[in-house]
Amino acid sequence: MLVFSKAKGILGGRVRIMITGSAPMLPEVMNFLKICFCCPIVEAYGLTETTGGTCIVDNTDLVSGHVGGPVQGVKLRLKDLPEMSYMSTD
Repeated sequence: MLVFSKAKGILGGRVRIMITGSAPMLPEVMNFLKICFCCPIVEAYGLTETTGGTCIVDNTDLVSGHVGGPVQGVKLRLKDLPEMSYMSTD
């Protein structure tokens, strides 16, 4: 906290949580950012134009490297794409 208080101050010092909505970040990068900004950073995943927050990490989850599960009220269905070698059984 003492070392990274200036980085936290750049954001105003009152940030309580951050959300990223891109592809999964490398766990090393995510952990570094959590340390720098002294707050939880959660990852969300979904098609930006329609379902940006469909899957999101719980803010109490300390494990990096995944984008979390579906939020309450969302039903997901997997579809096979054999031409791209993506199968729901993988």
